Amino acid sequence: MALSIWEALAIFAAGIGAGTINTIVGSGTLITFPVLLATGLPPITANVSNTLGLVPGAISGVVGYRHELKGQKARILRLGGAALVGGLIGAILLLSLPSEAFDAIVPVLIGIALVLVLLQPRIAAAVQRRREETGTVAHPDGGPLLLVGLCLASMYGGYFGAAQGVLYLSLMGLLLHDTLQRINAVKNVLGALVNGVAAVFFLFVAEFDWTAVLLIAVGSTIGGQIGAKVGRKLSPSVLRGVIIAVGVVAILQLTLK
Repeated sequence: MALSIWEALAIFAAGIGAGTINTIVGSGTLITFPVLLATGLPPITANVSNTLGLVPGAISGVVGYRHELKGQKARILRLGGAALVGGLIGAILLLSLPSEAFDAIVPVLIGIALVLVLLQPRIAAAVQRRREETGTVAHPDGGPLLLVGLCLASMYGGYFGAAQGVLYLSLMGLLLHDTLQRINAVKNVLGALVNGVAAVFFLFVAEFDWTAVLLIAVGSTIGGQIGAKVGRKLSPSVLRGVIIAVGVVAILQLTLK
């Protein structure tokens, strides 16, 4: 589809915004997807083009957070496997299920995730006190519960992905004993894996708008670097506030569309 110069600029700008917000929190799809629809792209074509276009931005965000990833190789390998499996399943579901299948449950999931993010410091403190009282030790990588949760969140990510990062941050923030910035760095890797595996699958079975893919790819790569510089400077409380704000916007956009 031929784009006007203004439509191309809008998609490019949306790519920058999506790359930035994805690196800091997630939910960049809420910026790019509506813009692609506004240019006249069919929903499925817009979704798969957006997924592929955001892959370079996700990689850019990972590079920007490389210092926070030090010492987390084993964790990433373990959690990344669950993300890859879930992302592939979600991509398959996108082409086989109607969008209504996820419409009702996704805002609820995001709402639960936001509550967990908000209460995470208190919950973590309570869990730690309980462990000290009982003498139990936390699993260093969250245990089977985190793997299952990340797999399910990645299924959603492969299917659509709006506020996927919020789900990741809430799960890992609750089940991992680590700083929010280091967890955010892992979130960026998982997002890149999910987008990547879904994009590879779509290459064989779906139709892309390659102009849109290129514009989003370039824009999101720039945004990934911006997001890393901004996100790494945020205190845990401010970052948590940004996560909640983005999640609320996601819920509103998904329920009022």
